[in-house]
Amino acid sequence: MDKFLIRGGTPLEGQLSISGAKNAALPALAAALLTDKRVVLENIPAVRDIRTMGRLLATLGAEVSYGKGAQSHRVVIEAGDITSREAPYDLVKTMRASSLVLGPLLARFGSARVSVPGGCAIGARPIDLHVKGLEKLGAGIRQEHGYIEAQAPDGGLKGAQIFFSRVTVTGTEDLMMAAVLADGETVLENAAREPEVGDLADLLVKMGAKIEGAGTTTIRIQGVGRLHGARHTIIPDRIEAGTFAVAAAITGGRLLLERCHPGHLMAVIDKLKEAGAGVSLPSPSSIEIEAPRPLKAVNVTTQEYPGFATDMQAQFMALLTQAEGTSIITETIFENRFMHVLELARMGAQISVEGNRAVVMGKSALSGASVLCSDLRASASLVLAGLVAQGETLVDRVYHIDRGYEKIEQRLCSVGAQVERVS
Repeated sequence: MDKFLIRGGTPLEGQLSISGAKNAALPALAAALLTDKRVVLENIPAVRDIRTMGRLLATLGAEVSYGKGAQSHRVVIEAGDITSREAPYDLVKTMRASSLVLGPLLARFGSARVSVPGGCAIGARPIDLHVKGLEKLGAGIRQEHGYIEAQAPDGGLKGAQIFFSRVTVTGTEDLMMAAVLADGETVLENAAREPEVGDLADLLVKMGAKIEGAGTTTIRIQGVGRLHGARHTIIPDRIEAGTFAVAAAITGGRLLLERCHPGHLMAVIDKLKEAGAGVSLPSPSSIEIEAPRPLKAVNVTTQEYPGFATDMQAQFMALLTQAEGTSIITETIFENRFMHVLELARMGAQISVEGNRAVVMGKSALSGASVLCSDLRASASLVLAGLVAQGETLVDRVYHIDRGYEKIEQRLCSVGAQVERVS
């Protein structure tokens, strides 16, 4: 099992290009099930979750091919000969986004059997809103033996008015994909506004869907009889960009982040500025971060987009261990997303947890230690802490970080970090 050996204390200097967004690429891959024509996706990150989704699509019978060389971030899917409508536990257990095949399979083929999903251990993340929405579209749903079995009525799914009792990104995406082939109009109320939802809608429209309002709380979908193939470029990964921005700030360095979308990161940018980092936007697709020391304490509350992303909470906590004063982080999205606190404490961080609030007392002199990753973003926070800690940090179970960051150790080394992957 791979680990990262990190020698801290070096300010990061240079420039990095941001990868395509994993959380936009995964629903885009699932959307290819909606048509028997070829779907070509560009700017796909080479991360573990993408390969897992590719294996799932191949298990269903789709042909999935990955580009090489200059086209290494291209994936081509042809789902003309789907032989199975079951997403098995062995694949779904490792990745929450696997549930996104439920809506497309049901819409196109009238039935689906999908294992109840797993993924990071950061909270329950139930699939109940997917199920309730599909039932509104007319599907019959039953759950047994760890699987959700869905059956469309004779004549297919029917458009409906669907209100989400809480904001759900994957639920919005799954229901949007199901609705594009439903008969009539579907209206999704209290829909997620994340950029990844808008990116999926852009792909679906290229495939012939009729969607209005993506990026707002109300999305209207007029069902069509069939979809065709398309070519689509995935948006930049706002969480990766935010992680590298924090890497610059925590090390007191200076990084230029290119091929990103600053507008998707405004909540993080605002908090970096509040903490004392210098942030500028040299172009519409770049961000420059310069972080003089000392940093200042700030309070952070996670919220649905356009608020501060829960996927940036762990990384920002690592940063705040290096800020002067006391910061309070309030987590409102997931109930179990402070699993990195104990590992940061092993490195010398002073953090106390009170329910859904973490109180970070800075500035802490972090020292290298052996730490264990619990989930994707927690692993990123431990890498960030290792970059500023004295001595050597050994980060174990880095398969978590490989799920969502492409060659992160190589890219950090390219800007001055000392990170080595060891077995």
